[in-house]
Amino acid sequence: MTVREFGRVVLMGGVGMLGGDDLALPYPWIMRNSITVRGQWMYPRTANLGIIRLLASGTLDLAPERVLSFGLDAVNDAVTYAASHGGPFDRTVLTPPAR
Repeated sequence: MTVREFGRVVLMGGVGMLGGDDLALPYPWIMRNSITVRGQWMYPRTANLGIIRLLASGTLDLAPERVLSFGLDAVNDAVTYAASHGGPFDRTVLTPPAR
C-alpha cells in the first residue's frame, strides 16, 4: 500500500504455485489509485547475459560473497555449515568428485 498513485507493483516468484494460498490483492485500492500490477515467474531470459556482462565489465563486485565448498562425501558437514551461515552473502556449495 506504499505505492503512490499511478505506481507499479511487480510480483516475482511462486506464491500459491504448490497449492498454497493465493496472494490477495486489494482490488478497490488498486483501481482507485490506478496501480499497474505485473507478474514475472522468475528472471527473463536476458538476465543471464546481463549478469555475465556486469561481471565481465567489473561493474558487479562479488568480493563480499563468501563461498565455502564441500565435496559430496561431506554433505552432512555442508548442511550443518549452511544452517549456521545463512546470511545474504554466504554460499555453501557441494562439488562432485574430480574425475
